[in-house]
Amino acid sequence: MRILYIIGIRIISCIIFVASPFNHKLKLWREGRKKIFGRLEKEVNPEEKTIWFHCASLGEFEQGRPVIEAIREKAPGLKILLTFFSPSGYEIRKNFPGADYIYYLPLDTRQNAEKFITLVNPAFAVFVKYEFWYFFIRTLNRRHIPVYLISANFRNNQIFFRRYGGFFRGILAMFTHLFIQNQKSKELLSTIGIDAVSVAGDTRFDRVHAISNRRKRLKPVEQFKQNELTVVAGSTWKEDEEHIIRYINEQKNNLRWIIAPHEIREENILRILNSLTRPSVRYSELNHSNTSGAEILVVDNIGLLSSLYYYGEIAYIGGGFGKGIHNILEAATYGMPVLFGPNYKNFQEALDLVERKGAFPVRSYKDVVNTIHQLITEPEYLKKTGNIAKEFVKSNLGATRLIVEKLLID
Repeated sequence: MRILYIIGIRIISCIIFVASPFNHKLKLWREGRKKIFGRLEKEVNPEEKTIWFHCASLGEFEQGRPVIEAIREKAPGLKILLTFFSPSGYEIRKNFPGADYIYYLPLDTRQNAEKFITLVNPAFAVFVKYEFWYFFIRTLNRRHIPVYLISANFRNNQIFFRRYGGFFRGILAMFTHLFIQNQKSKELLSTIGIDAVSVAGDTRFDRVHAISNRRKRLKPVEQFKQNELTVVAGSTWKEDEEHIIRYINEQKNNLRWIIAPHEIREENILRILNSLTRPSVRYSELNHSNTSGAEILVVDNIGLLSSLYYYGEIAYIGGGFGKGIHNILEAATYGMPVLFGPNYKNFQEALDLVERKGAFPVRSYKDVVNTIHQLITEPEYLKKTGNIAKEFVKSNLGATRLIVEKLLID
């Protein structure tokens, strides 16, 4: 299996080399890794005590961020080095002020791992959620540098628990300690002999709670809302928007809608605006003169969604008609019942909130209509489901504190 892994890494490298001139993200992936060792040698002092955090992309970064910020606060003398595998994470967070150094992770080869870890010489390393790079983890292990996995969530259909998954079980065994989200993951790991495990929970609960306490005040949005019941549709994709737009165009009520699509390219924003038959305005053009007549606000910039949820009573989270839902906790922390499409089974927080009846999967346009109708026509039901969502977040706080205490003690 090790040979197949090495071959797979080489195939990935060749594909990226060939395809990068024709694909923007692959070009960023390749260009971002050029001269990385020269940068490391010039910028990082291996004699300083450096903590290395690695995240695959933006979602994993949001799970690692509370831990990074807590370590920065509790141990300000430590240097923090942050790496990303994907351009989706690096290009958005390459100026994150909570880290001293931010780079792409070199491709996982023996030579790259040896050179990277020699130049960085981390005191310990923290991998977030689903990153299992064999040569990097093996090199850390052989040099007796502690390596941790945080916010991990395991399912019995993963390769670690298959008959042929011995190679990947070996990678798990090289971690010093695993901080996982739930008891089920711990029980699964125990079946393959992985016992250096703590059930810490999901750091995203701490993250969204902290964000809600320092949200931005958006005065134009307050004027747009005008104290009307508002649905905030966040990180939506075309499949989500088809249901949302149909609802807006067909249903006669006084709801306000804030639509913050995942894709904010101009053609996508125009597609949404042109599909609406009721008065709408885009966020970049929002002002005193055009807020009073608008019923739908289409958000055409990034960085506002976590604050926008504050202005809603109901949330619709996108992605559930595709590969999977986006972050539902950003909305739930404000005490909003949450709707999303049917592909949510790999998201533990969604499963838990559906079970508690603070979240509602919708599989069709009819489900969207029926669910929203019940919420807006039964005020007590709306309040109850919103409180369930808020208490769900509050009851799951504390993962960051538990993780950081062990990391700094060890």
